[in-house]
Amino acid sequence: MNENVDLRVPVLIVGGSLVGLSASLFLSRLGVRHLLVEKHSSTSTHPRGRGNNVRTMEVFRAAGAEQLIRDAASVLADNHGILQAGSLTGDDQEWLFKEIDPGGGLARFSPCGWCLCSQNDLEPVLVAHARAQGSELRFSTELLTFEQDADGVTAVVRNRETGEDTTVRADYLVAADGPRSPVRQQLGIGRTGPGDLFHNVSITFRSRRLASVVGDRRFIVCYLTAPEADGALLPVDNEERWVFHAPWQPGLGETLEDFTDERCAEHIRRAVGAPDLDVEITGKAPWHAAERVAERYGSGRVFLAGDSAHEMSPTGAFGSNTGIQDAHNLAWKLAAVIGETAGPGLLGTYEAERLPVAKATSARASARSGEHSHPGYAGSPGPGGRRKGGMLTVALGYRYVRGAVLDVDPGLPVVPADMSLTGEPGTRAPHMWLGRNGGRVSTLDLYEKSFVLLCDARCPEWRAAAEQVAKRLSVPLEAFGIGSAPGSDLDPGSATDWSVVHGTSAEGAVLVRPDGFVAWRSEGAVADPEATLYEVMVTLLHRG
Repeated sequence: MNENVDLRVPVLIVGGSLVGLSASLFLSRLGVRHLLVEKHSSTSTHPRGRGNNVRTMEVFRAAGAEQLIRDAASVLADNHGILQAGSLTGDDQEWLFKEIDPGGGLARFSPCGWCLCSQNDLEPVLVAHARAQGSELRFSTELLTFEQDADGVTAVVRNRETGEDTTVRADYLVAADGPRSPVRQQLGIGRTGPGDLFHNVSITFRSRRLASVVGDRRFIVCYLTAPEADGALLPVDNEERWVFHAPWQPGLGETLEDFTDERCAEHIRRAVGAPDLDVEITGKAPWHAAERVAERYGSGRVFLAGDSAHEMSPTGAFGSNTGIQDAHNLAWKLAAVIGETAGPGLLGTYEAERLPVAKATSARASARSGEHSHPGYAGSPGPGGRRKGGMLTVALGYRYVRGAVLDVDPGLPVVPADMSLTGEPGTRAPHMWLGRNGGRVSTLDLYEKSFVLLCDARCPEWRAAAEQVAKRLSVPLEAFGIGSAPGSDLDPGSATDWSVVHGTSAEGAVLVRPDGFVAWRSEGAVADPEATLYEVMVTLLHRG
């Protein structure tokens, strides 16, 4: 292309909320230069999107941001569980669950735990950390137009403060521009699913006396079910800042103007069960819960991520987590193709892997709204709603049955009935603690910037094969020999044998992708490890 452009970058990200910022961070960690544009002047100021699940915290751990996020979320670190009550002052109260991880069983599966960090606290962390990694982020900058050809995407973006237009030429465009995505609409990509589920108005308010009403009930959210004043109460600081989600019925002619400060304050008092409660309304924002999934995850050199690709009920906080994991899946594939270590066919596996996950997860989110009787939601859990995978199974146990994985039965369910992370191709690689250089690492700490081959230290032929294949294909591929003998890279100590955890044998090997998912597994010895591994890598990277 010989058109006049002001800026050339490998990737242009449109949208600077949680998903766009995460995509920027992940790409920077992988050394991919890019530009992110966001039409708003700053990050979100509204406390929403607070639940960050285990898998999301794992990908932030890999990107070096986990502790930064936990520090930002420290005020809510002791909040656990979901309470359902007729009011906070009556006897009609039930914990839907009181602990996110009762008994600490999650430690078997992950080095991370859940984290309650509101969007307005999380986004500034991502901005600072992404910029520290080299990300170029431009707020108050909106996408005006874009068009693509066989070689890339040409976009015009405008600085909303100065009015200056910039023509950007990118190899790829990532649209993280929300549920009404102009990019998706221009691509003509439709969506499937039930559509709108319910509508709420999110009300931020201050109340100094509400903390004494709540007492020692440190919940994540309390669903208040009084017929004349239902809603959801969420703490912001457990002291005087709170959020209340009130049902909104636009289909019955109700407008946002109907939600006056006086009406909102009185609704909160009735819902809480404290008629004299001090309530100072500080903000109101409408939001719409829906279940929709894009029919495609992109077209040509343009890809959708987050809400532009899927909308989900907020119950369970699946939406933002699924979007962040979209970005994580796409980032390493873009890095591989842009770095010419993979063929462009690898990018086709993004849709093949993430679209089925979005469909399964969005259905589970809707079912959970029914189970929790979310205010405003008139649907039901559906047949066997609670049995279609628990929170952890949906968040962490999903699998890719097609895509950049080998030897996976495509007939397997995307979300299994039971939690099983045992090294099967298509699943997130198992977690186990290992000794390394006098310290301790999780196996998950090995995965971010390269493929990783795990093998027994007593089988040096696998490590030699990985070294040769990395040279022949010029691809990032590391191998780790696990064992307690001299020369081992990683020591399991007294833990269960690594091969048992990963579903193989001492003579076998497990190949893990940069995003931590198992790409391929050999359950025993092979005649020619180098030839076998070479063919596997060529197939996975679409180098044939």
